[in-house]
Amino acid sequence: MEERLQKLLARANLGSRRASESIIAAGRVTVNGRVAKVGDKADPAVDRILVDGRPLFATERPPNEPYLYIALNKPRGVISSLEDELEEGRTTVRDLIPIAADTHIYPVGRLDKPSEGLVLMTNDGALAHRLTHPRYGHEKVYDVTVEGRILDRTLEQWRRGVMLDGRITAPAPIEVIERSAEQTRLRIILREGRKRQIRRVAAELGHPVRRLVRERIGQLSLGDLQPGEWRHLTAAEVRELQRSAAEPPPAPTRKEHRAPRTTA
Repeated sequence: MEERLQKLLARANLGSRRASESIIAAGRVTVNGRVAKVGDKADPAVDRILVDGRPLFATERPPNEPYLYIALNKPRGVISSLEDELEEGRTTVRDLIPIAADTHIYPVGRLDKPSEGLVLMTNDGALAHRLTHPRYGHEKVYDVTVEGRILDRTLEQWRRGVMLDGRITAPAPIEVIERSAEQTRLRIILREGRKRQIRRVAAELGHPVRRLVRERIGQLSLGDLQPGEWRHLTAAEVRELQRSAAEPPPAPTRKEHRAPRTTA
């Protein structure tokens, strides 16, 4: 399915959409051998998309480079990018994995800088695209601590959906792990991945996030990895990820609700 290039670059963790537009405008992106322009569209499943001569989503690997699948526990303060595009000396997820610098490996899905937990790193572009594209609805599980004691009616509102950027968020299972006057700890399952979704919804409901840890992507779990630690996936884990990624996207369960349009 075709999408705007800046959206694809952002999903490949090359920076925000605005930063991705700058990369395209600088002539650093080609699609099927032609220099791309801001606003161009492409389908990563069929088009050859290169950034600085390197394939987006690592869909094309050197013939002698094997597929790599790595689980990383991203610590708080590390960015989910391949490089520090702001050149501020920030540590990236790529910095934490001491394999050859010319090895093509990309993070699957973003965790913002204050967040922690599971990040899948791979050079399997087709798998990465399927796991990150919202239309396939792969589950991601988060352990989230928010400020204050959340009332049941507020939790039910969160479960049903909250207006965000003019659209209602998809229904989300939420379990209370523990609750006190000072904070509430939740387990949240998402099948969509809007930018900073959990943090923005929590703040909208009056309970800002104190800590956010991603525990699971699909059937892949964080396990006992400590912050900053990583490991190669087992053959069984890779097969399970590939199996789940090959499944067709789920049928929509309801019509999308949008905010009413207004005129000036």
